[in-house]
Amino acid sequence: MPTESGSCSTARQAKQKRKSHSLSIRRTNSSEQERTGLPRDMLEGQDSKLPSSVRSTLLELFGQIEREFENLYIENLELRREIDTLNERLAAEGQAIDGAELSKGQLKTKASHSTSQLSQKLKTTYKASTSKIVSSFKTTTSRAVCQLVKEYIGHRDGIWDVSVARTQPVVLGTASADHTALLWSIETGKSLVKYTGHVGSVNSIKFHPSEQLALTASGDQTAHIWRYVVQLPTPQPVTDTSQQISGEDEVECSDKDEADIDGDVSSDCPTIRVPLTSLKSHQGVVIAADWLVGGKQTVTASWDRTANLYDVETSELVHSLTGHDQELTHCCTHPTQRLVVTSSRDTTFRLWDFRDPSIHSVNVFQGHTDTVTSAVFTVGDNVVSGSDDRTVKVWDLKNMRSPIATIRTDSAINRINVCVGQKIIALPHDNRQVRLFDMSGVRLARLPRSSRQGHRRMVCCSAWSEDHPVCNLFTCGFDRQAIGWNINIPALLQEK
Repeated sequence: MPTESGSCSTARQAKQKRKSHSLSIRRTNSSEQERTGLPRDMLEGQDSKLPSSVRSTLLELFGQIEREFENLYIENLELRREIDTLNERLAAEGQAIDGAELSKGQLKTKASHSTSQLSQKLKTTYKASTSKIVSSFKTTTSRAVCQLVKEYIGHRDGIWDVSVARTQPVVLGTASADHTALLWSIETGKSLVKYTGHVGSVNSIKFHPSEQLALTASGDQTAHIWRYVVQLPTPQPVTDTSQQISGEDEVECSDKDEADIDGDVSSDCPTIRVPLTSLKSHQGVVIAADWLVGGKQTVTASWDRTANLYDVETSELVHSLTGHDQELTHCCTHPTQRLVVTSSRDTTFRLWDFRDPSIHSVNVFQGHTDTVTSAVFTVGDNVVSGSDDRTVKVWDLKNMRSPIATIRTDSAINRINVCVGQKIIALPHDNRQVRLFDMSGVRLARLPRSSRQGHRRMVCCSAWSEDHPVCNLFTCGFDRQAIGWNINIPALLQEK
């Protein structure tokens, strides 16, 4: 028995010692000297290999952390006391109301009003500390339907660019690292025409605004203009093998799930080997090309740090646009005005104005911290730029000092495209994702990606086809395929 009482006494003393130690950690009204003096003395008395200046800095930082936690603890206690006081007041008011024989509905209304006041006060208290955290994560609870409709398989290497014809018949064009460009039937997925005039990677493809002409840019330092004639096949009934999947759902897949798509589906389609016009003024890879409004001139962007403006009829160089410090990555023309925007690895994009024949002005914009992979015009006076710094920025041409919206993502951005009519931005990423945002920076949807559908490697580019009834968004990637998606745009805008 004495032994047991002694052990109980020892355990009790140890428990009290632990309790007093834990209480000493949670002190709330100690002075500055008490907070920092004892730990500093204890730590300074211990052996350490850290320099005294480093130790002093660490002690100061730990002291600041402790003070921050202490302030939060005090604020928490004060809020708890206010809650208790309010509960007591509500209880007292409930008794008084019962004595006056008021209805339960009146009591419920009064209690709800007081509770809402407390809720508002709590929200106000913590609003300042949380607003900075959530400001970069504007999202919506949209469950928009994004359905994979058709896969376009036939290239032997990655696809850099995808584009949709602006005239009838509406066809899909793809530019590939296998040195070819292909035209496709959107409905059937059958390849219609193969262009083999380049001896380097085909990096870009754009269709003439009113004629059956295609403009391709290549790693062979040239841009080609070639004419095509296609006969669309009769569409066959399509069996829907994919289920409608919400744009926010995703199933991860690995590269080893990639299907074998080495077969050359395009081997039996007509081939065009000679261009109508060849543009040859660059001294480096031509990474992109586009038609100016009207289709009488073209602009090309090159790794030789210049962009060139050509006359289509004569193939002559009209202007050489110099000024970028590093390789160009993309070029884009305004749909209704003689404006050109070029992007570069020098972290800038430039706006070139050819509206006045006698004055060719240029404006430089430095809104990114890494390579600007693309900058495109939208309807009206907006420009959207994407970058390897994982941001997309929306700019107003009338005031380009700062963006009107910034979209922050988790992966580098490749060639973006904007749905002009609905003002929806499609963002292809290095991490195989494709996300849709509105012009204010709110995410609308994410295209589904799983082992059964979606891209299996980097998504390089996207293109909208706003009037096509079957597919209205096309994406391409380095998995050697292009994909047509049906996006429920009215549902997107209604849910937003």
